[in-house]
Amino acid sequence: MTLGATREKEVPPKASVLVESLRDIGYSLHTAISDVIDNSLTAGARTVELLAETHVESPIIGILDNGTGMTEAELLEAMRPGSRSPLDDRTAWDLGRFGLGLKTASFSQCRRLTVVTRRAGVTSCAVWDLDTVAVRDKWIVELPGSVETVPWSNRLAADGTLVVWQKLDRLVGADGRGDRRDLVRQLDETARHVEFVFHRFLSGREGREGRVEISLNGRELKPFDPFHSNHPATQHHQEEPFVLAEREIRIQPVTLPHHDKVSKADWTRYGGPEGYVKNQGFYLYRNRRLIVHGTWFGLARQLELTKLCRVRIDMPSSLDAEWKIDVKKAWAQPPPPVRERLRRIIERIGVPSKRTYTVRGSRLAANSRLPVWTRSQNKNRISYGLNIEHPLFIAFQDRLESTKVKQFRKLVALIVSTLPVEALYADVSASAESVVPTALSREDFKEIVEATWSALREHGVSEPEAKTRMQSADPFRARWKEAANVLQALTAEPQGES
Repeated sequence: MTLGATREKEVPPKASVLVESLRDIGYSLHTAISDVIDNSLTAGARTVELLAETHVESPIIGILDNGTGMTEAELLEAMRPGSRSPLDDRTAWDLGRFGLGLKTASFSQCRRLTVVTRRAGVTSCAVWDLDTVAVRDKWIVELPGSVETVPWSNRLAADGTLVVWQKLDRLVGADGRGDRRDLVRQLDETARHVEFVFHRFLSGREGREGRVEISLNGRELKPFDPFHSNHPATQHHQEEPFVLAEREIRIQPVTLPHHDKVSKADWTRYGGPEGYVKNQGFYLYRNRRLIVHGTWFGLARQLELTKLCRVRIDMPSSLDAEWKIDVKKAWAQPPPPVRERLRRIIERIGVPSKRTYTVRGSRLAANSRLPVWTRSQNKNRISYGLNIEHPLFIAFQDRLESTKVKQFRKLVALIVSTLPVEALYADVSASAESVVPTALSREDFKEIVEATWSALREHGVSEPEAKTRMQSADPFRARWKEAANVLQALTAEPQGES
């Protein structure tokens, strides 16, 4: 049997089926709202208002901007799924990608999307209602004759756009009776996400026309710069340009301040909910908008010693295909040439962060002239021990009978051999700044100061040298003012503080 000549047949997708599939690309509320904000910024908006009614019978969400607005023809094109090819050239400030964002982001959260837009005082309105699409199985967009019933439509300026989400079945259930507290929580998370993702727009230090104002129900959102750029202890390393397909990518490593250099509140804030270890790595920006953060793209492991290292990568939207930017603009993959470049420089990228911890620890250890603990390294093996030459240990041994000196040394060996290395490693990896020594009581501390001083003096150490040794070592170094007062009482002469 022969099939004959080749024929053509158009097979359009079933609207009722495809539109439901478009809802499950993987948006969260905060990534969906961010995608709509992208459209506002591309339209030149300087203010964006996030609006939410959460305590009414049927909650609603709105995004209102003062951008250029659209004509009716432009609005209908914007409502078309796949309104623009990702292969089209885009301007340096265009944050769009596939021409799907408005629709897929909105459908992921609601079943009714209304867009009211105004240009030069002329108002246009269009509505996608997925229930209508499901019943009629056609790509039907409604064009209301009036916008008076559209929430917040009275707040539109002469130019601008309002996006309204109703029937929030993914947020509060199809009947609208879901947990409103969870919706409020997600809105709070969205606010923090927007402060993070659009921090360079909110700060106003870059861009065409200064800062952008974004608010949630009247509360102005503040930029959250993950690089803590304005802190004097932040280390900004040399920026490295890289040219791919005749377009420039810029890479700049940054080392965040050590926790001793910042307030406790700032340390917690810049670590984020997942902590510094999880948030180290590359921060990829596309036209100043954050796409991906806290990843080494599989080129390195996230380690405790490199947790202060964050690397900003700036790429233009013209390289979207090479970076494989996804529809949600929340995932990317470096193209092979860039990946190889990152692979070559990644060891150097982590050095400043490692140095912040290792040099600091080595300096404290080296400066101690009265150590209780010793550190030794043999090739790749590092071990810690108790310093049995410490004057208090020597003084204690001198008071022991000869038969018990051996028992004392066995006790010291037992303590050293059972140092909980694995537990310490786990705790330090999770939160190094939270691992602290057990505090001595005031009375115990006083007795140790007196005993150490006496032991040093009995072994012929001069008073100035004894003070220097004690001041260089813990526990005296951290509480030197208190120790100096004890020594002053012992020696009956004023003690200076260092």
